[in-house]
Amino acid sequence: MALRPYRLIMAQFFHAALIALAVLLGFSASASEAWGAQNHIHARLLAAPGAKAGDKTVLAIEMKPEKGWHGYWLNPGDAGLGMQLDWTLPEGSEAGEPRYPVPHTLLVSGLMNHVYESDYAVLVPLTLPEGIKAGTRLPVRLSARWLACTEQICVPEQAELATEIVVAPADTPANAGSDAPLAKRFAKWTRQLPAPLDAPARMALTDKTLRLAIPLPASVELVHPHVFVREDKLVDYAAAQEFARKGDTLIVTIARPDFAARDAETLEGLLRLDDFGNGISFTAKPGAVPKGGTPLDTGKSANALPALPWLLGAALLGGLLLNVMPCVFPILSLKALSLARAGESTAHARIEGLAYTGGVILACLGLGALLLALRAGGEQVGWAFQLQEPLVVVALLLLATAITANLLGAFEFAVPGFASAGSPQGAFATGLLAAFVATPCTGPFMASAMGAALLLPVLPALALFATLGLGIALPFLAIAFVPALRTRLPRPGRWMTTFRRWMAIPMGLTALALAWLTWKLGGSIYASVVLLFALMLVVALIAVGRAQRRGRRARPAAVLALFDVVACLALLPAATPMAAQEAASILDTRPFSAAALAEARASGKPVFVWMTADWCLTCKVNEQVAIEREDTREAFRKAGVVVLRGDWTRRDPAITEYLTGMGAAGVPLYAWYAPGGEVEQLPQVLTPDLLADRAERSGR
Repeated sequence: MALRPYRLIMAQFFHAALIALAVLLGFSASASEAWGAQNHIHARLLAAPGAKAGDKTVLAIEMKPEKGWHGYWLNPGDAGLGMQLDWTLPEGSEAGEPRYPVPHTLLVSGLMNHVYESDYAVLVPLTLPEGIKAGTRLPVRLSARWLACTEQICVPEQAELATEIVVAPADTPANAGSDAPLAKRFAKWTRQLPAPLDAPARMALTDKTLRLAIPLPASVELVHPHVFVREDKLVDYAAAQEFARKGDTLIVTIARPDFAARDAETLEGLLRLDDFGNGISFTAKPGAVPKGGTPLDTGKSANALPALPWLLGAALLGGLLLNVMPCVFPILSLKALSLARAGESTAHARIEGLAYTGGVILACLGLGALLLALRAGGEQVGWAFQLQEPLVVVALLLLATAITANLLGAFEFAVPGFASAGSPQGAFATGLLAAFVATPCTGPFMASAMGAALLLPVLPALALFATLGLGIALPFLAIAFVPALRTRLPRPGRWMTTFRRWMAIPMGLTALALAWLTWKLGGSIYASVVLLFALMLVVALIAVGRAQRRGRRARPAAVLALFDVVACLALLPAATPMAAQEAASILDTRPFSAAALAEARASGKPVFVWMTADWCLTCKVNEQVAIEREDTREAFRKAGVVVLRGDWTRRDPAITEYLTGMGAAGVPLYAWYAPGGEVEQLPQVLTPDLLADRAERSGR
């Protein structure tokens, strides 16, 4: 190995000496000093709820670095210091090995640091003794010491932390009661830990290099990968790491420093998969490491600008194609009326087109921002999450009922807002509703863009949501600003009244579908109460229409209709979802779970994963066209295909996690696992023979 330049070596020595001096002076200070008050990395100790006697629970050391400061992984790298923990535990309790999230790399003056520059949590398993009475409060104390650094200075810090474990009854369900928010935080921190690799890695150690063979499916994308080695000074931390693939094996080559002459019987490490905190932990033992392989270009970044234009283009095309997807047809009545009115004048068409576009983009941005906020808070939600909430579905049902009555001529309010027909306000409100109802579906191009939006930083993610809205509104925007398109539209006339009446049919069918979904999400009593209020709303709106036709004030009846909506949302009983039942299918299906998928793949048979939801019309069309077919069933039977069906009608964290892992933000999602092969994500719009052909090829 070539010697480093003299000035670089001196810089490293000086940096390391400063750290050592800071540690010596700081950690020898009096323990009575109020360490926590002046810390640059603030810490607190939390206990997971629901701890039971004789079981394992989890403690979390939550760390919050100030801006510009960072803490260290358990192996800090060339410089720094890992956290030191001294526990005072209840008698008979035992703390396990701390578990850290995936760190970042920080190169300062030629020194490689393994750091955390934003909030993170270190999780520590704790085993409680047997025979503790429920309700007992067990105090836990921790004396924690760590090093807080910027790129210029390092400061040793310490805190005396304490928490209390309340022993829960043995029959207490997980995440119950007022501790549910805390349980969600622990679930979020657990997801941030590197996933343990279920197969051992192999290593070959020489005086110059460490070579690793890590079993990793070729389908797993790597963006800025990096291997963190737990053993101290075994590798050159600052040296460039080389990655290559050979089938389902990742080959890593890391240089070793000249002074690292010892061998290692085992090696524990962590492989960073991308820039978003995803990684796997592994244990390597001496063994054969293959040579060669296809070198990887590790300079690719998931959030680099060259990739963003492609994602924006996919979001634009996805939104454009969403206009012809089956899930959008029920609201085409509103769009058709806007098209007809667009022929009135150039100025009017452009104003209405811009207003409609603004409404669509604002709705997509709002839904996207709420989705990102919920996920940042630890919620396992995905695209179309709004239709998994009973109250949202009820509000949509009442709105669809009111729009149906409006289209039938029962009253003359705006569609769908309180503004005159054809006004910019009405077009804006139409855009809001169109996006809100249409976006639960995902289609070609849109799936990859929305899946990426869940992983990208906030601003690029919001740009994708806004571009999706622009794609949805693009046909109307084109008609508004391209006279040649507008002149091909029929002129406004009496036909619009008849057309409006006919367009009440799909909107009425939408209301019926929402009523059925209300029953599925909330139960029969819940749905009955909602339907009663919907009927009262129709009566109130008919009264509004009568007052309008007679030239009287319609405000009292309108207030009554609004009161009906508010009362419905306020007085609803608690939702009691229908018991989950396996949907009837001509295929031999099994409920999806991660364990069921692992078992199915281990059987050596082809596996078809089918993710659907009752509110996803594209899903239902695919099921009729390609899945629920006799030839599909016969082909699956001959090939021995295992079918795993996931129902995402109600929120299901396991399904959401699988969708996210597949790079998808919502349903439909179809995945095919060939025996001994890798996963293939099928198109979201299935052709009649696609599944049968896959099964026949697998059976050969």
